[in-house]
Amino acid sequence: MTTDTHTRPAAHARPRQQRWSALGMLGELLIAAGVLLALFVVWQLFYTDVQGERAQREEVEQTEWVSPDVVGGVTAGEVEGPETIPEDLKMRGVEPPTLEYPEYTEALAALMVPRWGEDYVKMIHEGVTRADVLDPLGIGHYPDTALPGEMGNFAISAHRTTYGKPFTDIDTLEEGDSLIVQTEETWFVYTIESYDIVTPQDVQVIAPMPGEPGVEPDDRYITLTTCHPRFSAAERWIVHGRLDYWAPTGHGVPAELLEATS
Repeated sequence: MTTDTHTRPAAHARPRQQRWSALGMLGELLIAAGVLLALFVVWQLFYTDVQGERAQREEVEQTEWVSPDVVGGVTAGEVEGPETIPEDLKMRGVEPPTLEYPEYTEALAALMVPRWGEDYVKMIHEGVTRADVLDPLGIGHYPDTALPGEMGNFAISAHRTTYGKPFTDIDTLEEGDSLIVQTEETWFVYTIESYDIVTPQDVQVIAPMPGEPGVEPDDRYITLTTCHPRFSAAERWIVHGRLDYWAPTGHGVPAELLEATS
């Protein structure tokens, strides 16, 4: 009886082919996973920006009490320019009107930042949760902090990347820049005094007296918070300001808005 030696290589080839087939399938799965991951990154970084910016702009345009000059973009190059608030209506050392505390997710004010351009105007909503406020709506107000113009610390937060990234250029703000907040009846003009980089645990930055928990506030402050560095939540970039003056609406826009085009 003889042995057919030519059949042995075929017997060994089948497991080898199966191994290569399994590796090929694994490679294809990894490629597919990479493509899906890349698509997710594109969606997260770009599409959410487009979608968020559009939604935030539409809300501003649909809010009847936001100044029409602001919605259209304040333009200093006009023949006469937009009407500005008279000096005798700029209130300092006078108690501003009392605001009713907003419901969760309700729009309570609009924010304008001349340093960020004449077309920068965003609504501020009550709350700072990602799912309900920061992702879909933009800028959030820390609950239990002061309202615009109140004694204490009006503290707000927003993304630096994704979802319209309202605070993406926070690192360009300088001491002396203006932060302008409009409610239905009142303009509040704050002046930036300082900035800081802290850890997420340093919640004293939104204390009534910024940076000094347990201390009674001595003035009317504003605080902006966002993640730092970009694409990371390791730290927080903080900007502090103080109220310069307030004025009733209906008498022009703050002259500080023209800083965007000067």
